[in-house]
Amino acid sequence: MTSKSSPSEFHFKFTTVTGYFLQDEPSTDLDTFDYATSNFGLIPRSYDSDTEFDREGRKTQWERFAYHISKLNQDSAPETQYRLLILGRHGEGIHNVAESRYGTELWDCYWSLQDGDETGNWVDARLTDLGISQAQTANKAWKKQIENKIPSPQSYYVSPLNRCLATASITFHNLGLPHTEPFRPMIKELLRETIGLHTCDSRSSKSAIEKEYPLYRFEEGFAEEDPLYDSRLRESDSARDARLRDFLLDVFGHDENTVISFTAHSGAITSILEVVGHRRFALMTGAVIPVLVKVERVVGAAPPMRIEPPSTAPVCRDGVL
Repeated sequence: MTSKSSPSEFHFKFTTVTGYFLQDEPSTDLDTFDYATSNFGLIPRSYDSDTEFDREGRKTQWERFAYHISKLNQDSAPETQYRLLILGRHGEGIHNVAESRYGTELWDCYWSLQDGDETGNWVDARLTDLGISQAQTANKAWKKQIENKIPSPQSYYVSPLNRCLATASITFHNLGLPHTEPFRPMIKELLRETIGLHTCDSRSSKSAIEKEYPLYRFEEGFAEEDPLYDSRLRESDSARDARLRDFLLDVFGHDENTVISFTAHSGAITSILEVVGHRRFALMTGAVIPVLVKVERVVGAAPPMRIEPPSTAPVCRDGVL
């Protein structure tokens, strides 16, 4: 089975431009890397554009990097642009704790299919106290980088699942950045976690989301009830990759901004990194990864992607329950 691309005169080709962030480097250990203490991973280095922008050596690393991106865009062909994507994973959710408590095998074959247990409900899972703290850590990390003159995101997109809505709200609260006062990110249906089976990955109604986050904006056509969740089938990784490619094609087809923030999930971020050609880099809950992406406008429809079929829930082994 291959993904279907609607007839189009062009599509976008994505390429990660490496050498700017520690997360790009094969030598960086994802298990020990701490984005909050390393300028989000920005590598201390010089750029060709420093000679005209920072002759006296007074600019910060972020200022020089932002100028470097602007020069790349200025000097590139009309069909090529460079975008800085800042990907943030939601803080720890109730479902994350439940999976740790029961173990992945039992979680996948039984508990992920339930609404919750005696400790709480994880349908459209909410943040734990630790998850809230992790989002607050991200907020403090942003404040530190603002002092270092990090370029402000010009657009903010967020998954419709509650743990991401809450993480984005806490992360970007009271930062004084342009486009965050008041904070009005765009909710995008396709920016969600792997779809199906797990009740934690079903979303609330549009009305419920709007009541809790009245300032958030919905993309055009956002349905009242969840149109994607399937209680019988779980989306394959390759299908998720195709979905997140479609998401990026949609965003870049309508948004010309250079610095863009996405608040999403482990699976969604894994797929975005795959689609843009970045090395695998699993994020801890609450973590952030910036990626510089070369976006080329190419004539013709996007090439088909091989998509594996969805799966049903695994059967619990005797004695596991």
